[in-house]
Amino acid sequence: MAAVGVGAPGLRIPDCVTKVELRISCEKLLDMDVLSKSDPLCVLFVNSSGPHWCEVGRTEKIMNCLNPKFSKTFVIDYHFEMVQKLKFEVHDIDSENCSLRDADFLGQMECTLGQIVSSRTLTRPLLRKDQTPAGKGTITICVEERTDNRVVAFDIAARKLDKKDFFGKSDPFLEFYKQTETGWQLAHRTEVVKNNLNPIWRPFRIPIQSLCGGDVEKTMKVECYDYNNSGSHDFIGSFHTTLSQIQQASQVYAAEFQCINSKKKQKKKGYKNSGIVIVKQCEIIKEYTFLDYIMGGCQINFVIAIDFTGSNGDPRSPESLHYINPQGYNEYLAAIWAVGMVIQDYDSDKLFPAFGFGAKIPPAWKVCHEFPINFNPSNPFCAGIEGVAHAYQLCLPQVRLYGPTNFAPIINHVAQFGGQAMMQQTASQYFVLLIITDGVITDMDETRHAIVKASHLPMSIIIVGVGGADFSAMEFLDADDGPLRSATGEAAMRDIVQFVPFRQFQNSPMEVLAQSVLAEVPGQVVSFFSTMNLSPPNTDVAPAPLSDGL
Repeated sequence: MAAVGVGAPGLRIPDCVTKVELRISCEKLLDMDVLSKSDPLCVLFVNSSGPHWCEVGRTEKIMNCLNPKFSKTFVIDYHFEMVQKLKFEVHDIDSENCSLRDADFLGQMECTLGQIVSSRTLTRPLLRKDQTPAGKGTITICVEERTDNRVVAFDIAARKLDKKDFFGKSDPFLEFYKQTETGWQLAHRTEVVKNNLNPIWRPFRIPIQSLCGGDVEKTMKVECYDYNNSGSHDFIGSFHTTLSQIQQASQVYAAEFQCINSKKKQKKKGYKNSGIVIVKQCEIIKEYTFLDYIMGGCQINFVIAIDFTGSNGDPRSPESLHYINPQGYNEYLAAIWAVGMVIQDYDSDKLFPAFGFGAKIPPAWKVCHEFPINFNPSNPFCAGIEGVAHAYQLCLPQVRLYGPTNFAPIINHVAQFGGQAMMQQTASQYFVLLIITDGVITDMDETRHAIVKASHLPMSIIIVGVGGADFSAMEFLDADDGPLRSATGEAAMRDIVQFVPFRQFQNSPMEVLAQSVLAEVPGQVVSFFSTMNLSPPNTDVAPAPLSDGL
């Protein structure tokens, strides 16, 4: 599945592919902070074409640590027959929203996926941008083939943990470790529960292969710590168990484990434990892939929204972004073709609703922010991507470009259908809204609110920026640096926006733009349906139709 994989164009399904999991750790990183240590985060990029690098994902940020072991892993597709170039960048994060703009660069390492796979564990020095050593810093990549798509769903709490803080209670978190030939390997780290000796952690999932290699009788280790901002976390206690033991114990009520601090036990007479960890739920479930949902009958509904605001320029002028040159090209058409040609493979009827916004339309010549470009409100569908392109070209001379640039109306419009799909309680429908725009959003607060609401629906939003405008607002909506929040502070349930500036791909093949634009969609589809506990629909049963009138 190339959208979350490496090296294959677009969303095409490769003939042969193996999923591999990459686990990252670093040592002896540069210390960029004066009164504390660096707060590292690792970003993975793949080389899509020539000089173009596409971000695949990021690890979590680890506070005050020069030797981080990241809990979050990268799962990507390995193609034996292809050279897949990877770049790992490590940054010292100085902002709450994890923005790379405000971060200090700690070093990078480039290699191929084949080099990692052949080594199994690859350690290399981190380099500065000029290819000189970034101090003594190194990065280690461990790889494992993902052959088991089961995950273990945990619901865990604790009681009477040791008090480690002088002025308050402990701030506990858990680490889960897998036993390997070379020692214990970190499999998962929970969030920190502040100031609580009886914490309840949010439910979480760990791939069974990461936890115990799929062997329920294999010993695993759980450690409990009191979090400190300094990075020197206080050890509370630990225990060893197996998935089999947890499941057997939790069948009756809840599995309870004594958290033991061996040093404290040796020194203190009558020592019992440093608290009890309670496993309220431990369930092994199958984790479905994007292809499981698609092959199981899930329909990807592709909706297009085109910016007809005045800042684009008069379509009759060669300087206009809407000007169609003698070769039948402009950036709007290029974006429609690049993304549409890929995603149309996942829409069975290949009928695409296409809308415009920001123009005055006949006959009343009032500004409209969600009009069908074929001017047929009862049937806004275009036959194939060719139909969308044709309708766009016919629409241009019939409207008056105006403004402002409002995104919220079209997002809310599509969200209505996402809400209707949710009522079916099946994983049969998912919506992808492609917005092609040239300028700055004028209804940012309303747009943020609309996106936060849409994050609870089976919906993704792709924004392609054309022209040379300042797109910092679009990058803010992308929320790669932290969860997007509405103006009232409500956080999005998940990241559903992907922004790509077209100018970065002007001299690249169309499939390179498509790959970058669609890179996050498969993960967004899977994460949504997984969160909703929805399995792929039965391939023998057609999904219930939505009402007409997108």
